[in-house]
Amino acid sequence: MALRPDESELRRLDLNLLPVFVALMRERSVTRAGQALFLSQPATSAALARLRAAFRDELLIRNGKLLEATPRAEALMAALVPSLQAISATLAGATPFDPATDERVFRIGWTDDVGMAAKPLLTRIWQQAPHCRLVIRAANYRTIPAMLESGEIGLALGFMGDDLPAVAKQRVLRRGQFQVLRAADTPPVDLDAYCARPHVLVTPRGDLTGFADAALDRLGRSRRVVLGVPEFGLLRQLLLGTDLLCTISDALVEALLAPEAGGGLAADPLPLPTQDSVMRMAWRTALDDDPAESWLRAQVVAVLARRG
Repeated sequence: MALRPDESELRRLDLNLLPVFVALMRERSVTRAGQALFLSQPATSAALARLRAAFRDELLIRNGKLLEATPRAEALMAALVPSLQAISATLAGATPFDPATDERVFRIGWTDDVGMAAKPLLTRIWQQAPHCRLVIRAANYRTIPAMLESGEIGLALGFMGDDLPAVAKQRVLRRGQFQVLRAADTPPVDLDAYCARPHVLVTPRGDLTGFADAALDRLGRSRRVVLGVPEFGLLRQLLLGTDLLCTISDALVEALLAPEAGGGLAADPLPLPTQDSVMRMAWRTALDDDPAESWLRAQVVAVLARRG
């Protein structure tokens, strides 16, 4: 059957270049795009050159350290992502999965606090799917929607909102209350102590206010945030031997107070009314029926979902 004129355009384009284009648009960096696709920088640069020739446009122009998309590139991105997702869904439905022998790559984005609680999940995956590989991307509630929409990740785990893109589905894994982490040799925390003692805030963006400050303001109170750090993994060494406090989710409390974590810390209920701590799992709708991704989500539920 002969190709129609509009289909003949496919003959001049290597379709393997399209995931490279999406990665370049997402990362705005040849190096980072190559890393996301396991390609070398020269191979990624060569792919960009071929894309520019195929689409007769510069597509991405260097602006300082980042690449800036042309209007043509923005239009292509908007048109291509839904098509690539549809192709992915079609192929996924036809691809069987045997965890004992499969060698595919899973791409997961998770927040730092979930990552600290996820070691049992990684152990379970490697035990049951010893030949599969994992790519873990740092994510937060601001970046997860875009990472899912672009296909950078297939699954997201974190304390995120429900404002996810239409291309994603979600499930609540657990709801809980926030708690106040402290050194175990310091006094328990009530509202007065919470306002008087210094706080450390985990703040990837570098700001020094959070949801607790808004809740305190409604009570006519305030606290002293004296330190902002980029990740939860620093909390143990920061809190031990000090009177610092940190407000964290109950899931992270469980990880930090587990016997194997090393001891020396304690936690109290947060002494003010705030929203629940909600851990969600979100995934791309295109992967909803993928046997491998369905298996992966089942492992997440088995390890991280709260029973009862």
